[in-house]
Amino acid sequence: MKYPTIDSSLFTLNRKNFTKQLKNNSLAIFNSSDEFPRSGDQSFVFKQNPDLFYLSGIDQEQTILLLYPDCPNPLYREVLFLRQTNDYIKVWEGYKYTKEQAKAASGIETIYWLEDFDNILHSIVNYAEHIYLNTNENDRYAHEVPYRDVRFIEKMRVKYPLHHYERSAPIMRGLRAVKSDIEIELTKQACSITRDAFIRVLKFTKPGVKEYEIEAEIIHEFIRQGGTGHAYTPIIASGHNANILHYNDNNQQCKEGDVILFDFGAEYANYNADMSRSIPVSGRFTKRQKEVYNAVLHVMKQSVKLIGEGTVWNNYHEQVGEIMTEQLVNLGLISLEDVKKQSPAYPAYKKYFMHGTSHHLGIDVHDFAGRYTPFAVGNILTVEPGIYIPEEGLGIRLENNILITTNGNVDLMADIPLEAEEIEEIMNS
Repeated sequence: MKYPTIDSSLFTLNRKNFTKQLKNNSLAIFNSSDEFPRSGDQSFVFKQNPDLFYLSGIDQEQTILLLYPDCPNPLYREVLFLRQTNDYIKVWEGYKYTKEQAKAASGIETIYWLEDFDNILHSIVNYAEHIYLNTNENDRYAHEVPYRDVRFIEKMRVKYPLHHYERSAPIMRGLRAVKSDIEIELTKQACSITRDAFIRVLKFTKPGVKEYEIEAEIIHEFIRQGGTGHAYTPIIASGHNANILHYNDNNQQCKEGDVILFDFGAEYANYNADMSRSIPVSGRFTKRQKEVYNAVLHVMKQSVKLIGEGTVWNNYHEQVGEIMTEQLVNLGLISLEDVKKQSPAYPAYKKYFMHGTSHHLGIDVHDFAGRYTPFAVGNILTVEPGIYIPEEGLGIRLENNILITTNGNVDLMADIPLEAEEIEEIMNS
């Protein structure tokens, strides 16, 4: 692993908080992610199941976590099952956890090899009343391929049909949204790496460079500083490309007079940053570009003020829509008549700002949290308004990561250049 060992107290506390919410005499099982084929003889880079990582800190394939706090045999109240290494694996794949390393990383004392899982589970499962199993219940996810958790559920129901099966996801949804101090520090590190990559890009960008050349500068800085890589596929969208919300071809030349919309973030120790910026290829915004830029910046700053403990998601987005509407009228993009005639289901501002303003951030970039749960202290949220004007070949999006605290909001990206004049100054220094 590229990152230093995380304090195992984080994962010990996470398990304690999870098991407190189980029904009496319950057993819970979490599986690692699948390994997905990339080609005839390669797999994609492994990405751990975020729930398993949250509860164990184990960043390795073919891992199972078993939690049974009421188990009659104390030995099996917390058990971690790992893929056993051997001389062949050492030569061809390298590092795998030893039992002692897994104990240190997770805070779990009982470690077995994966081959022992079926026998140990069978020896205790019939004493449990409830079995908690996990699936991906993120609102943004819809699966076509039956991934490991789904296959495991089918296997368990066939083998143990008369147990009461429960969902772990509702518990995880509540826990993962509120970040601990350690998680906040890991997110701050991801934001710091992202900052340095952006400043590097500001000094590198000029007319004639390719979008993928800029992408190369970003990943260079991420890897150089011990980041795992990109938190998500980066968007380097120059000119008209900025009006494609999920543009990631990143293969066009950046032309003088255009604006580049960036959306990228570093992943560090499985925690993520998520930043958007828009910069002028030539180093100076035109008057119109700066007008649009400052309108987005105004919406961003006002949106941050609306976020706080108790804020309700839908109400928040409605308020942001009102702020954005005012800016679009000022820019001449919509009229007061348009606003008067707008449909409540599709307000006039949606023509130029069609996505949400915020999402939770954590182990997942769009982190697991309740859509209808009021914001709380410890939440980390993005704030990312944008204005997209296809007829002008211009798209502007700005995004920072905001932590809600008892003493107000903390901008985890406050040290990343944001004001138009600051960006111009760095680009021309």
